[in-house]
Amino acid sequence: MVDNLCFNVGSSSLKIAMYQNNNFFFSATVDLSKRTISYTGQTPTQTWQMTGDLVTDACYLVAQLELSSHVVFIHRVVHGGDYQHAQVLNASVLAELERLAPLCPLHQPPALAVIKALIQRYPQHQHIAAFDTSFHAQQPDLAKRYALPLEFYQQGIKSYGFNGLSCQSIMRQLTTIAPNLHLAKVLIAHLGNGASVTAVHHGKSQATSMGFSTLDGLVMGTRCGHLDAGIVLYLLSQGWNESQLSQLLYKQSGLLGLSGISSDMRSLLMSQQPDAQFTVDYFCQRVAREMSSLATVIGGCDCLVLTGGIGEHQASIRESILKQLSWLGITMDSIANQDN
Repeated sequence: MVDNLCFNVGSSSLKIAMYQNNNFFFSATVDLSKRTISYTGQTPTQTWQMTGDLVTDACYLVAQLELSSHVVFIHRVVHGGDYQHAQVLNASVLAELERLAPLCPLHQPPALAVIKALIQRYPQHQHIAAFDTSFHAQQPDLAKRYALPLEFYQQGIKSYGFNGLSCQSIMRQLTTIAPNLHLAKVLIAHLGNGASVTAVHHGKSQATSMGFSTLDGLVMGTRCGHLDAGIVLYLLSQGWNESQLSQLLYKQSGLLGLSGISSDMRSLLMSQQPDAQFTVDYFCQRVAREMSSLATVIGGCDCLVLTGGIGEHQASIRESILKQLSWLGITMDSIANQDN
């Protein structure tokens, strides 16, 4: 049997989990924004203090484990381009992932930094990358194309979609908990610091709110979501450069930009400031709008799933979104909602 050591380097967190003979062994979650670490299962170390450097923290945690020779390192990578399946990491695959890094600057560079460090330290182990984009790779051209000349599509300027590993996990769970819905019309709302909605039919992604980069679609923690391209052209005409625009759109917008308070939904829900409530309302309406739009693609909705940090844990957010979708025939069990 093969043991799996899994890494998920996010824009604001580091998650590591180990499975031995397909059985969960332990997991650790490092929250960079709060500078906290939490463990589940068999904790490898109790005294360690996180440094805030992803590479250092990842390497330290792995060093505390007694790794057998048959452990496989599995890395979540956000942008896999045209890869439709997980890939064994080698020089050519790493080069392609580096090329795609500018399209998701919050996730790809730190993930690749951790991957390279672990490959260097543990070259005797196999390292595999699983991609958030793979689940969406077989979408029809109607969903992938932008209204640009064909040559741009042929150069790879198209919708790739993201949060695909989350969608795959949801669809796998549906086969167990609701097998009659697995091949039905499913809307998956992954709501967290990164957020998207995906329409699935017959078990396959048909369309999703994120596109060429991780900026598009829903408003996110610090990312703008859907934005009129004319705004970018206007800012360029006003003297903004690429670096300034990237900083604005990826790190200063979203929930943080709207509220001027925080990128964390939990903080906004606790705040009494009017701008915080406006931001919460804005987020919920945008999610409901995106769900309505994607329901059109698959001709309705048999199953609606809310997941991700916000989707799983914020009852008031779910309630607000679902009330705006009542025209779809959705009703809510308030007690179950409060109990998550």
